[in-house]
Amino acid sequence: MDKVQLTAADFAYITADRHVEAEKISKPSLSFAQDAWRRLKRNKGAFISLWAIAFIVVAAFGSMPFANTAAVSHQDVAAQNLPPKIPALSFIPGLNGIQKEDGIETNLYKEAGIKKAFYFGTDQFGRDIFKRTLYGTRISLQVALIAAMMDIFIGVTYGLISGWRGGKTDTLMQRIIEVISSIPNLVVFVLLILVMKPGMFSIALGIAMTSWTTMARLIRAQVLTVKEQDYILAARTLGASPIRIALKHLVPNLSSTIIVNLMFTIPSAIFFEALLSFIGLGIPVPMASLGTLMNDGQKAFQFYPYQLIVPAIILSIIMIAFNLLGDGLRDAFDPRTKD
Repeated sequence: MDKVQLTAADFAYITADRHVEAEKISKPSLSFAQDAWRRLKRNKGAFISLWAIAFIVVAAFGSMPFANTAAVSHQDVAAQNLPPKIPALSFIPGLNGIQKEDGIETNLYKEAGIKKAFYFGTDQFGRDIFKRTLYGTRISLQVALIAAMMDIFIGVTYGLISGWRGGKTDTLMQRIIEVISSIPNLVVFVLLILVMKPGMFSIALGIAMTSWTTMARLIRAQVLTVKEQDYILAARTLGASPIRIALKHLVPNLSSTIIVNLMFTIPSAIFFEALLSFIGLGIPVPMASLGTLMNDGQKAFQFYPYQLIVPAIILSIIMIAFNLLGDGLRDAFDPRTKD
């Protein structure tokens, strides 16, 4: 056998600090918020839902100049029950302003002498359903946001006090929650409507009065666990007041629970408001919401189905998007979720 002659070039010099390379962190250093955003982006359903909700919110609140109370209540007898017409999509049946009945196609816009295109059609009073849908979506979102803010203020505060105090105070406060939870929501709304003037604030107040118990229970359960952590005990030892501990330590560590619960509270509030408006206990005339639009549309559904389908689709998209986003946020904020 031939002998292999080794030279200095066959050897590599290894530095004394080679352990530094072995201990180097391969992943980038991320904060909790950055890591949660990264996890959320990887959830395609939740990320698409986030953009869908953002688009709906911008469209609803950005339409305030032209989709106001006066515009949505404007009636035009000549434009009654016109079908949807979108000029750019006129090649799609149902979006060209032509109604087909008994095999005969009729251009209702031409017969009525209407040159303006109504994207979602008109109702029995000639009101623009597109503007009414934008306006109704904005009202429904405002009711949900008011209820959510009240839910945060009442539910978080109540849960913090109950969990922090513990003992007899916690027992008494939890019994109060059980009593409130046992009262049917519809009874609370009927009583509020009898006492207060029907409107957006009374509906939001009713939703907040009946929905904060879930938030309070979740916060209380988290506080009972968190208050035994070492950093809480250290803060108490250093003489920090309960209010300072709650604002500086408890609330930041409970923010994920609060945000996730809100993502489920908002669609529930929107749906309940739509239900109340649908049965005639919600937003009064001339205001409109998704519930009142569906209530008006179901009366003419047999002959003009688009009057019900359009607000029903918008409500369904909002409900599905918020629920998917809530699931995505729950996984994004959970540190036990595997990459």
